[in-house]
Amino acid sequence: MLHYQASDVPLVHDALDELATRHRLPARCVARLHLAIEEHLANIIAHGGYPGPTGTITVRFELEPDALRVEIEDDAGPFNPLDAPAVDTSLPLEQKPLGGLGILLIRKSVDELEYRRSGNRNVLVMKNRLIAS
Repeated sequence: MLHYQASDVPLVHDALDELATRHRLPARCVARLHLAIEEHLANIIAHGGYPGPTGTITVRFELEPDALRVEIEDDAGPFNPLDAPAVDTSLPLEQKPLGGLGILLIRKSVDELEYRRSGNRNVLVMKNRLIAS
C-alpha cells in the first residue's frame, strides 16, 4: 500500500520485478506493464485531488494461467481513464493540448484494461498476455 508519494512508486516496480524473476515472466510483458503502472500511478499522484499525501493506493499482482493481472486501487476522486478522449497524435507539437499522453501510453501498453468504481475507490485492472518476447 502506498501513500500518495512519488518516492514510493519504485516499491511497486521492485515488486513486479521480483514476481517476474521468480516466475520467469516474458521481459516484453513486464516492461509494458512497468510503463502502464508508472503512468497510472503518476496520474493518481499528480491529479488525485488531494492537497497532500492523504490517500492510499493499493497495487495487487495476480499471475493467471496466460496473463499477468495488475489491479491498482485508489481513493482519489472518481476518474475513469477509459472515458478519456483519445489524443490526436497527428497534430503538430505546438497544436497538441497538454495532458492525455499518459493514458494513451497505458492503453497501448496493456492487452486488456478495465475500470470500475467500488464504493469510494477507483479500481483499474491491467492485463498482459504472457507471450514470450
